[in-house]
Amino acid sequence: MNDELVNIALNNNRALERFELEVDGYIAFITYEEQGGVLKLLHTESPQELAGRGVGSALVEKTLNYIKEHNLKLQPLCPFVHAYIKRNPEWQTYVVS
Repeated sequence: MNDELVNIALNNNRALERFELEVDGYIAFITYEEQGGVLKLLHTESPQELAGRGVGSALVEKTLNYIKEHNLKLQPLCPFVHAYIKRNPEWQTYVVS
């Protein structure tokens, strides 16, 4: 993860059902639905202003760490999250079908 992003806190915005990462006044987010201890990760979006800085990958990594720390499982329905897990198979243990 890019050093500038390590200390930025992940926000779980329960009202909007999304995880958020605020960088330089812009918000990247992953929308989700929670059902019985499983988070369905639906869509990842990062503003164009943050392109090329690794914000999307940092957001996914921080979200996966949240899932791990809270003993949850996930369904990666978002293609970006799915691709991240494919490149980082250590997260596969948290995936349910």
